[in-house]
Formats: sequence, C-alpha cells, structure tokens
Amino acid sequence: MTTTTPPTLDEVMAELAELADPRIREVNERHGDDHAVNLTRLRAVAKRIKKNQPFALELWATGDSAARLLALLVCRPKEFSPGQLDAMLREARTRKVHDWLVGYVVMKGPHAEQLRREWLGDPDPVVAAAGWALTADRVVKEPEGLDLPGLLSGIEAEMAGAHERLQWEMNTCLAQIGIQHPELRGRALEIGERLGVLRDYPTPAGCTSPYAPEWIGEMVRRKEG
Repeated sequence: MTTTTPPTLDEVMAELAELADPRIREVNERHGDDHAVNLTRLRAVAKRIKKNQPFALELWATGDSAARLLALLVCRPKEFSPGQLDAMLREARTRKVHDWLVGYVVMKGPHAEQLRREWLGDPDPVVAAAGWALTADRVVKEPEGLDLPGLLSGIEAEMAGAHERLQWEMNTCLAQIGIQHPELRGRALEIGERLGVLRDYPTPAGCTSPYAPEWIGEMVRRKEG
C-alpha cells in the first residue's frame, strides 16, 4: 500500500488478511485469543495510518480481533465517552483485545476512575477483571483514597474461586499492594501464600513468576538493590 491518501477500510482489512499467519493463530488460541497477525507488523500498519478516531471506530465495528487491535492503536483515547468504553469492553471477549482496551485506551483517557468504580463489582467476571486491572494501576500510580486493607480483604475472600481472568487481575492487585506498600506487605504475602493462586504457573527462565509471594519478593529485592 503505497498511496499517501488515507487507506480505506477494505484496503486495511485486505492487508490484515494478507498478514494473517495460521501458525500465529494456533498459538494465540491456546491463550484465549483469535488474531493471526504478528503484533510487530500490526504496529507498523498503525504507524503508517497514524491517529484517526473515525477510522478506529470503523475498524472496531468490523468485530475482527486484528482490526480491533489496530483500532486501539490508532484511536484517540480522550475522545471516547464512558458509555462507548463500557460497550466496547463488553464486546471485547478475547484476552489481547480486552487487555489493550484497558491498558492503551481506558487508562490513558479521562474516564478511568469512573469506570474502575463501575466495573469493579460487575457480575460479569471479565468486566470485573477490567475494574481490578484499573485498581492495580491506581495502587501503583495514585493510591491516595483507596481502601487498601479493604481491597486485601476482598481479594482474600474471593480470589481463590474467581474466574481465571478476574483471578489474574486480583492477583496483580495483591502483588502491587505488597510491592508498593511496605506496611501491608506482610499481610499481602500471607494471603498469597495461604491461597496459593498461580503458585504452579509455568514461568519461562529469566521471567518473574506471577505467584504473588515470589513476585513481591523479587520486585522488592530489585527496588532495594
């Protein structure tokens, strides 16, 4: 695609189809995703398109996961309304689209705190997982006003039996409380050890385990030198 004029939806969808690799799809399907495009190549497409909110909405409306990932790269996060983001989250059932929507768009927009509060107790565990992801981000960046002991109590009561997506984000919040807040570190470690969530998660060599006690210990060691 060499034209300097903005691409059409049909042109971009055709390009994404050409970039699709069945081997990538096979690997992604093991992790709850269904796109088949190498993400480095997808980012190159986004770089060429540049930020374009109307086109991002067109891409999202296709329902195609690769197109939706591209939409999240070319959109303007501040231009979404809370209602739009809520609807998009409820449509984003694959893991990568869900994670990028929360991390690349909601966290960078003006509605993160409103949506964090609304999603945290949602009966849909995938929606609630987004609320916990936003909470973990706030634990790191802006913990003032959060009831951290209350969050630990909720994690203690609910994490072990939670849906895997919700469990992952609650565990992230648990670890971040333990890493960032020394006064609560002992309790966070005790909860993590007693519940044992992700204790046996397969972790590649050189990577930090998501098991909260190990994660907390490793990050504290790095911070303290």
